[in-house]
Amino acid sequence: MKIILLGTAAGGGVPQWNCNCANCREARRGRGGVLPRTQSSVAVSADGRRWFLLNASPDLRGQLEGFSPLHPSKTRRRSTPIEGVLVTNADLDHTLGLFLLREGEKLPVHATPRVRRTLTRGLALDRVLRAFCGVRWITPPSRLAPLLCRDGSPSGLRYQAVGLPGKPPRFVRHGGASAPGHCVGYRISDERTRGSVLFLPDVAAIDDRIAHLLGGCDVLLFDGTFWSENEMRRAGVGTAPAKKMGHLPISGPNGSLKQLAGLASVRHKIYLHLNNTNPILRHGSPEHAAVLAAGLEIGRDGRQISI
Repeated sequence: MKIILLGTAAGGGVPQWNCNCANCREARRGRGGVLPRTQSSVAVSADGRRWFLLNASPDLRGQLEGFSPLHPSKTRRRSTPIEGVLVTNADLDHTLGLFLLREGEKLPVHATPRVRRTLTRGLALDRVLRAFCGVRWITPPSRLAPLLCRDGSPSGLRYQAVGLPGKPPRFVRHGGASAPGHCVGYRISDERTRGSVLFLPDVAAIDDRIAHLLGGCDVLLFDGTFWSENEMRRAGVGTAPAKKMGHLPISGPNGSLKQLAGLASVRHKIYLHLNNTNPILRHGSPEHAAVLAAGLEIGRDGRQISI
């Protein structure tokens, strides 16, 4: 399986267009202290020819142009190697890119029924894309099953949705209640090599079920949104704590770093969906060093992995 991190930042990217926090200032200087990052999206393929996107960020056009295997065929006027999009929730930074794919053929979108309803009612995705390419909705399985290409042929991959606690996005939220189906991750395995990736960009807590899955993958792409619980307040750019926004902080006695550091069997443990305020983005910071010392990577755009 081939994996490429097309984008590794949380909503807004790094630097965010209206943010003047320390990290965004450093990213704009272009000196390498903080690398610019686009909003989170990943591409996976069993053969390097037929690709599936994990989330479709608002930066998708630039991400596709920056990775030649995702370009159209040189022998055809119009084509795409993208066989479908697997979305984890209905958040804007994970789904606005779907509108950017409107010029092609009918778009296969894998999403839970709750996410589908949210995108249909809240963003009118069905109605808008019906005027262009249309959408073919696919409900992802709860157990590993073949991930099929547009034409129904096998892709060489198997996949399953991993249920996670989550709320509907702000644009449809009524009361803020968490319910099953608003947020999932994905486990994807290669039928030939048996290599597997676990994609979890929004994790509010690591329960026993998630802990069991963590140790059974070769590549873990995990929620690295915030370093600390009150990071937004400390940076002076917001007041909401990390857990209220659905993200387990990296640091602290119950943070993800302490829990993930012990996963010796996982070959690649990578933080992505990094908020622009996160101090691990800054090369040379104590937080950056702590992540590396624990055996984890800090995701960067363009990182490629083969398993």
